[in-house]
Amino acid sequence: MRKVHFKGVALPYLLLLPQLVITGLFFFWPAGQAIWQSFLREDAFGLSTQFVGWENFADVLGDPTWLDAAGRTAVFSTAVAALALGSALFLAVQADKHIRGANAYKTLLIWPYAVAPALAAVLWLFMFHPNIGIFGQALNAIGIAWDYKLDGTQAMILVILASAWKQVSYNFIFFLAGLQSIPKSVLEAAAIDGARPLRRFWTVVFPLLSPTAFFLLVVNLVYAFFDTFGVIHSLTQGGPGKSTETLIYRVYTDGVMNLNLGSSAAQSVILMILVIALTVVQFRYVERKVHY
Repeated sequence: MRKVHFKGVALPYLLLLPQLVITGLFFFWPAGQAIWQSFLREDAFGLSTQFVGWENFADVLGDPTWLDAAGRTAVFSTAVAALALGSALFLAVQADKHIRGANAYKTLLIWPYAVAPALAAVLWLFMFHPNIGIFGQALNAIGIAWDYKLDGTQAMILVILASAWKQVSYNFIFFLAGLQSIPKSVLEAAAIDGARPLRRFWTVVFPLLSPTAFFLLVVNLVYAFFDTFGVIHSLTQGGPGKSTETLIYRVYTDGVMNLNLGSSAAQSVILMILVIALTVVQFRYVERKVHY
């Protein structure tokens, strides 16, 4: 195979320039601005600024309501990732079988990925609204007092289901591609050795899928921490009584609604550090169990 050699360094840097500019403008610049603002205390109109050092971080970490939101976010993110990954893996295994209309099923399962988080929340709102939703009315009809606007547990269940449903299609694509890349001869050899379908899955298929599963685990946790804002905002707006207020929604509430820019910036920096630390832990410990 012939390798391409550039005579100078100008062309490679020129080809990289658009991506570097986009990364700098939409990631490094906002991140640097957030870090700087986390050390400041500003009034609501931005007319006066005072450097307060680590005071914003101390106030955030010492706030019981923020700690409650952190615990709520841990439960929410774990539930969303587990439900989205488990459902996608089950659907991918079923779609990989030789069944009639498999291509149509695969297309329908991929479509929800094109739905924006806010629109996904509206779909679930129309299904589970206590007064106009099909499932909401059905639950009330059979004697279950369903009203996610008043019950915090019901609201959390609803945002978890809506957030996980939005991510199932993304996971399904990767799991299906991973299943189709497994040589059929390996499965046939396991079947000849007498391994039943369930045993073949856990001893042959799942270990070969572990790199894909690990990648999706990292992606889904990051999604649950950051990209579920639209679902929560459209469905519950953090309520009732802050029962669905996660860390990312708390950043929005303090920064946009309450105009506490210093605290909001400190919270965003802490959230970024938490996600980075969580990702490092996953690569450090969870990846050991991955078979490449």
